[in-house]
Amino acid sequence: MQRAYHHAKGRDFAATHVDQLLGALARSLPFPVEPAQRAAWQYEILHLQAIGAALPEAQIFLEFAIPRMGRRADAVIVAGGLVFVLEYKVGEREFPRHAIEQVHGYALDLKNFHATSHDKAIVPLLICTEAPPRQLDFGFWAADRVHTPLKLSAGDVLPTIRQMLAMDATASIDAMAWAEGAYRPTPSIIEAAEALYRGHDVAEISRSEAGAENLTRTAAAIEAVVSRMKAISGKAICFVTGVPGAGKTLAGLNIACGRMAQDIGEDATFLSGNGPLVDVLREALKRDLRTRKGRPGPAASEAAHLASRSPDKFIQNVHHFRDEYIDPAQVPSEHVVVFDEAQRAWNAAMTTDFMRKKRGQAGFSQSEPAFLLSVMDRRPDWCVVVCLIGEGQEINRGEAGIAEWIRALQGELPHWQVHLPPHLLAAESGLDAGLGQHLSHRAQPPDPALHLAVSVRSFRAETVSAYVAAMLGADAGQAAAARPEPLRFPILRTRNLAAARAWLRDKRRAGERAGLLASSNALRLKPEGIYVKADIDVCNWFLNATEDVRSSNSLEDAATEFGVQGLELDWTCVAWDLNLRRSETWEAREFRGTKWTAIRDAGEALGRADYVRNAYRVLLTRARQGMVIFVPRGDAADGTRPPAEYDAVDAWLAACGVPELGAAEPETPPVIQAKAAAPLGSQPVLF
Repeated sequence: MQRAYHHAKGRDFAATHVDQLLGALARSLPFPVEPAQRAAWQYEILHLQAIGAALPEAQIFLEFAIPRMGRRADAVIVAGGLVFVLEYKVGEREFPRHAIEQVHGYALDLKNFHATSHDKAIVPLLICTEAPPRQLDFGFWAADRVHTPLKLSAGDVLPTIRQMLAMDATASIDAMAWAEGAYRPTPSIIEAAEALYRGHDVAEISRSEAGAENLTRTAAAIEAVVSRMKAISGKAICFVTGVPGAGKTLAGLNIACGRMAQDIGEDATFLSGNGPLVDVLREALKRDLRTRKGRPGPAASEAAHLASRSPDKFIQNVHHFRDEYIDPAQVPSEHVVVFDEAQRAWNAAMTTDFMRKKRGQAGFSQSEPAFLLSVMDRRPDWCVVVCLIGEGQEINRGEAGIAEWIRALQGELPHWQVHLPPHLLAAESGLDAGLGQHLSHRAQPPDPALHLAVSVRSFRAETVSAYVAAMLGADAGQAAAARPEPLRFPILRTRNLAAARAWLRDKRRAGERAGLLASSNALRLKPEGIYVKADIDVCNWFLNATEDVRSSNSLEDAATEFGVQGLELDWTCVAWDLNLRRSETWEAREFRGTKWTAIRDAGEALGRADYVRNAYRVLLTRARQGMVIFVPRGDAADGTRPPAEYDAVDAWLAACGVPELGAAEPETPPVIQAKAAAPLGSQPVLF
C-alpha cells in the first residue's frame, strides 16, 4: 500500500513548486479531483511550505494512509522525537467535535496498529483555517503518549510545533524507517465490513501476519472448493470453525465479498440469523457509501462495481432469505452462500412452530438447516454453502447446533460433498456416535485450513475469552491465574453505576465506542435505572455520534446479549443481576411476576440455564479494550434484591482477581522526559 501520496524533507518541500505538488497528489487520487479538494490541497501545501522552510530537517508526508479507518490524514510531520498528525478544515472558524475525534482517531490508530509508532509520542493537530489566534492550551499526554488534540488556527501551528520540540528530550526519529513500519490493525467487525466492501484485502485489516495468513488460507480453501464445484457442476457444504476471536464472521464477509469483487456474474451473499448484526452492518455500509458519495475507496479500483451493489444483497437476514424461497419453484440467484453462526439455525420444532404461527405455513415440517440446504439444492448447476460454526454462544431456545446440519445431509442430499476441519471428526466434537460415523464416511479428507486457529480479536483482548470462561466456572483460583494483564486489558468491578459511567467516559477517546450491557432477563436492574425491556435501535446505538442520546456512548440505554452478539465495543460496563447468582455454584434463574424462579433443566443437552450463562459469556466478551462490572448493592427492603446475594457475586468476582474500581493497579506512567519543568499554556504538559 502507498503509505503517503508525497513526502519530502522540509527544505525540499518548501522549494518545490505548488503545481508540482498538486500534480503528485492528483496522480495518486483514484478519482477526478474536485474543485473543493484542489483548493484545500493548495492551501495546505502553501501552509506546509512555510513550516518546511522553518523546519528544514523535518519530514513532511501528504495524505498519509490510516487503513483501518479507510482514510488518509491530510499531513504528518515527523520532527525531532515527535510525530505530528495534521488535519485541516479549510474555511472553518469553529472546531467541530467530529473533527476533533477524527484527528484524535488518526493518532490512536497509528499508536495502536503501526508497529514503529508503538513507542513514539504522537501529537494530533486540528487546524481550522479561519479560526482566530488562540491562547495556546497544550492539554496533556495520555499514558500511551498520545497527546490530546490541539485546536489551532493556521498561524498557531508553527509556534506550537516549535515549543513542543523545545520541550522534547527523546531521540530523533528516522522518519523514513518510521513510515515503512508494518501496519497491523484490529478493526471492529463494522470497520472490517466497510473496508472489505471498499475492496481492501483481508491482510490489510488483520492484526497479525499469522491471523492474516490464517484468514487467507481459509478463503483459499473455500475458493478451491468453489472452483471444483463449478467445474463439475457439483454441490458442497464447508464447515469452518475457529478459536474464540478467530474472526469467523470476518472470514465469512471476506469470502462473500471476494466472490462479489470478481464480478463474474455469480451472486454471493452473507446470511446471518443475528438480526441486530445484519441491521448494523447494512446500515454502516449504507452510511459509508453516502459519506463517500457512492465512490469506491482508493483500494477498490479492481472492485469498483461494489459501490453500486446494494448492502442489502451482500448481507441478508437468514430468516428473510428463508421466507423468500418458501415457494418451491423459486430458484436462488446465489451460487455461494455463507451462513454466519450456523449452529444457531433453528431445529425442526422451532422452525415448524414459527412457520405455522407467523407465516401461515401449516404443513411446514423441516428444520432450518434442512430447508436452507434444500433451497440451495434447487440450483440446476452448482453451489457452495459455507457454515461458520461458533461454540458456546447459544443464547436462544431452539438453536440446533451442528448436528442438525449433518442430519439434513443424511436425508435427501447424498450427492453433496462435505468439507470440514479435522477436529469435527474427533470424539470430543459433541456429535453422537451415529452422526459422527456418518460424517466420517461422508466427508472429504479433512482440511486444517477450515479451522481458524489464530485470534484476530482486539489487540488487547486475546486472553479475555479464556478468563471469562474460568470466571463462569467453578474455580476462582484458576480464574485469577487466567486474568488478562491489567495494563493491557483492565477489568474492574464496582457497586456504583455512576462511577462506572465516569470510568467509561474517561477511557473512551476519539471514535471509540463505550456502552452499558445487561442480560435480557436482568429485570431487577430497573431500580438502578437500567431497564432491559426498553427497545433500542441498534443502528443508532452502535453508529450514532456521542452527542446523540440514542448512542451507546451516551450511556443511557443498555443493550442485551441479543443486541450485541457478534458486535463489539471498545469499553463496556456489564451490569450483573440475580438471574445468575453465586452460592456454592452458579445458579441460573428467571424473574417471573414478582419473584426469582430457579431454572431447572431435565435431561436437555442444552437447557435454559445454559442460555443464561451463555448470555453473560457474550456480554463479558464484547469489550475490545477493557470493562467494568457493575454489581448493585441491592435493597434489604426489597425481597427481589437481597444485598447478600449481590454481595456474593461481588465476592466471587474479587476472588477471581477482579479489582475494585478506584483501588486498581496504577496505569503505566508517561515515559517522555522533559527538558524543562515549566508548563506550556494554561495547563502543564506532562512529559
